[in-house]
Amino acid sequence: MTLWLVPVFLLLGAAVGFMSGLFGIGGGFTIVPVLTEVFTRQGYGTEHVLPLAIGTSAATIVFTTFASARAHHARGAVAWPLVRALAPGLVVGSLIGPQIASALPMPVMAVIFGAFTWFTAIRMLRAREPTVARVLPGKPVMFWVASAIGVVAGMVGTGGAFLAVPFMTRCGVKPHTAVATSAALGLPIGVAATLSFIAAGLRKTGLPPYSVGYVFLPALVAIVVASVMFAPLGARVAHAWSAARLRTAFACMLLVLGAFMWWKALGAT
Repeated sequence: MTLWLVPVFLLLGAAVGFMSGLFGIGGGFTIVPVLTEVFTRQGYGTEHVLPLAIGTSAATIVFTTFASARAHHARGAVAWPLVRALAPGLVVGSLIGPQIASALPMPVMAVIFGAFTWFTAIRMLRAREPTVARVLPGKPVMFWVASAIGVVAGMVGTGGAFLAVPFMTRCGVKPHTAVATSAALGLPIGVAATLSFIAAGLRKTGLPPYSVGYVFLPALVAIVVASVMFAPLGARVAHAWSAARLRTAFACMLLVLGAFMWWKALGAT
């Protein structure tokens, strides 16, 4: 690893921390594309590039979402009963997702990553105020929904906000509360997915130095240091914006990042 990468990781961490506070995301949709490009340019094995980027992203989620959730909790915005209801399913799914991701070819994973971001963005942009009040489902359904979110989040190295926020808002949860609650949900997802990516990577050979399984420690440390500092700023901005503006900005970010990952998939084929 060359020293010029340290400023890159720090700038990436600052952007991730800000967006974690702003959108309640762990930052994976930003971290994964950037780290994929960095690791490719560093000449790391093609079969390891995307799992390493996703695994490192999952590890950063543990810290960024904690900082973001703490900032939102200080404003009384986190729905902790909802966190407790969703957390068991999220953990189960987040342990399964990385095992699937590490077994798939890079182009396939890049296409999946891009598809989920665009699907979510389009759903959010087309969202309309419900004519009939929706409510959250019962515990059994909540567990299976959370498990599905956890599998996808674990596969793509995110905190699951891109699925959790639309799910909660469609069930009648206010957008600001959904964003804040999603930040708290990123913590169990991040811990479970990180452990699973480490386990998956320990069975592999040819990983770069300073890697623990599929977690690249230099990137993790630099991103975390910067992101924890900037997450409270993002949370302040989120509470100053209207719900419509917050939803539109989130969706536009997903469209850009999804397009980038499709471009990477075409380049890898």
